[in-house]
Amino acid sequence: MKYNTQMEAAKKGITTPQMKIVAEKEQIPINLLMERVAAGSIAIPANVNHTSLNPEGVGAGLRTKINVNLGVSGDCADYDKEMDKVKMSVELKAEAIMDLSNYGKTFEFRRRLIEYSPAMIGTVPIYDVLGYLEKELANVTAEDFLKVVELHAQQGVDFVTIHAGINRNTAAKFKESGRLTNIVSRGGSLLFAWMDITGNENPFYEHYDRVLDILNKYDVTISLGDALRPGSIKDSTDAGQVTELVELGLLTKRAWERNVQVMIEGPGHMAIDEIEANVKLQKRLCHNAPFYVLGPLVTDIAPGYDHITSAIGGAIAGAAGADFLCYVTPAEHLRLPDLQDVKDGIIAAKISAHAADIAKGLPGARDIDNKMSDARRRVDFEEMFTYAIDPVKARTYYESRPAADKHSCSMCGKMCAMRTMNTVLAGEAEDLGL
Repeated sequence: MKYNTQMEAAKKGITTPQMKIVAEKEQIPINLLMERVAAGSIAIPANVNHTSLNPEGVGAGLRTKINVNLGVSGDCADYDKEMDKVKMSVELKAEAIMDLSNYGKTFEFRRRLIEYSPAMIGTVPIYDVLGYLEKELANVTAEDFLKVVELHAQQGVDFVTIHAGINRNTAAKFKESGRLTNIVSRGGSLLFAWMDITGNENPFYEHYDRVLDILNKYDVTISLGDALRPGSIKDSTDAGQVTELVELGLLTKRAWERNVQVMIEGPGHMAIDEIEANVKLQKRLCHNAPFYVLGPLVTDIAPGYDHITSAIGGAIAGAAGADFLCYVTPAEHLRLPDLQDVKDGIIAAKISAHAADIAKGLPGARDIDNKMSDARRRVDFEEMFTYAIDPVKARTYYESRPAADKHSCSMCGKMCAMRTMNTVLAGEAEDLGL
């Protein structure tokens, strides 16, 4: 029986190779996985042309996944450095990589990325429109936008961010809202500018069915972009954001009718007390489609530390039901991230995702924490390093100032509580060796 997409296969009762891999990774019954893929609550982004892919599932009942953003800009156009970031991301087991390059001819870098990466690959095709076509924004046509979407799909991209929810109606709501930070989505701002300059409707909205036909052909998951995501905690959960979310819910159903898998992108900057409500609102309005969040960043005053502000928000969002976390690096708002920034962002996001899985009660999520705790009880540092999210950093810290007693660290020395309790419980309390 023939099928084009993972969703179509699931609806027809066909078990794909990608489904088998995801079911084994997640320790979930294959029939349950297929049921959720068919319903849209799980997506398996897997372009037919991405032959190096090690498939992952995103959505209900699965581990919280993380995405790494990278790519060149006009000020930092070194593709070799970006490939170094790709290799680090793969080594650190990020599940997805988005190429957000916005300068020059990106085709060759994307080819290298797709050939090399076992992680899912995502892009924002609108970033490529101006560089690829070498046109001014005012001269870009609706056909041009669609042409670039197909180019990315043909290359093997697994998911694409399409800002189809910012149409003339939602743009009007934005104008009425009196936002502090206006539109902070690059793709959203370009589409808003194009609509304003040309007087035309958003081509991704107006020609949405044609977009879906392209994505169906290559089994590309549509990540419905949040053009009106808040860029400050003052703007969160305003009329523009919510109006766009309503549109995204309608666009989700239209995609599923054409067997195109969907993820929904979400905020953004948001105070802690609004995060859970936003996740629940997205799940309700978008029919439990997988939710992909940037951060959320819970305060606006920590440039240089935004991997921390986003990790706080990401853990809360994940615990509330978000399925996919986009990392944020310490360089956010300041510069293109370097290799160390990327590593710091990945580690922070992995901490968030794992904390969320524990809070969700995901089967087996606590197992590695229990192993770490048991190794700590036994004061076995070598074993602790094997369970650490960043074993290199853990070992470096431990060895940088060693304790006189190898069964302790230099903070507590012989007064280590674990050491004391092990001694007492072993019946050796007469001489604690203090």
